[in-house]
Amino acid sequence: MRTRALCGLCVLCVLFVSSACGGGGLFRQYEYEEEAYLSLDGSATVYVNSSLAALNALRGTTFDASPNARLDTAAIRAYYAAPGVRVTRVSQSRRNNRRFAHVRLDVDDIRRLGELAPFAWSTYQLNRDGSSYLYRQAVGASAGKEVGNVGWTLREIVAFRLHLPSKITYHNTRRDVGRGNILVWEQSLADRLRSVPLVLDARMEAQSILYRTLWLFGLTFLAVAVAFGLVIWWVMRRGTGEKRA
Repeated sequence: MRTRALCGLCVLCVLFVSSACGGGGLFRQYEYEEEAYLSLDGSATVYVNSSLAALNALRGTTFDASPNARLDTAAIRAYYAAPGVRVTRVSQSRRNNRRFAHVRLDVDDIRRLGELAPFAWSTYQLNRDGSSYLYRQAVGASAGKEVGNVGWTLREIVAFRLHLPSKITYHNTRRDVGRGNILVWEQSLADRLRSVPLVLDARMEAQSILYRTLWLFGLTFLAVAVAFGLVIWWVMRRGTGEKRA
C-alpha cells in the first residue's frame, strides 16, 4: 500500500512539473495578457504580460525574441511610453524557452488607449448611461507577423482581464465574475493571430464599491459614537441620581 501511495505521489509530481514546464496539463499557457484596473473616471492601471515572440507576432514589434537574448527594458519602455501614459515598471521572466516582458502602465484615460500603437488593435468606450456605466472594448486585427518556430504548441491563450470598481450588472464573458470584481475574456493564440474579433462588454453601477464601503463605514462609526455617547450620558445621569439619594 505504501509503495502504491508513493508511486501515485510520484505521478502527481511528474504531472505538476510537466504542466508547469509547458506540458499544458494543470496550468493554462497564457502567451499574451492585458489586465486593466479601471476607475469610473476613466483612469486605469494596465498590466501587459507577453512573450516577446507574441508581441512581435501580434503587435508587429521587432524585439529580439531569441531565448538567450537579454530583454531591452529601455526599448520596452520607449514602446509603451506616450502622452497620458506612464510606464512605472518593466520586468522579465522566462518560460518554455521564451522571454516574457511584464509592463505596468498608469493611464490617464483608457478611452484614448487605442490611439497608442501597442493597443491600436482595440477601441475603448466608457460611457455613463443613467445609473450605470457601460464599458466596451472591441479587439480587432492583429499584426499577424510571421515569427518562425518559437515553440508554440497551439494550446497557448490570449487573455483580457478587467477589474471593475463597482457592482457588475452585466457582462458577456460566459463565466462567473471572479473574486474582487474580475472579468476575464480568453481567446486562443491561434484565433488572435488570425484576427478573430473579440468584444468585451460590461455594465456596472455608477457608485463605486469603495465609496459605498466608506459610506457604510462612516454610518457605522457614527452609530457607534452615538451609542457610546448615550452610554456615557446614562452612566453620568445614574451617578448624579445616586448622589442626590
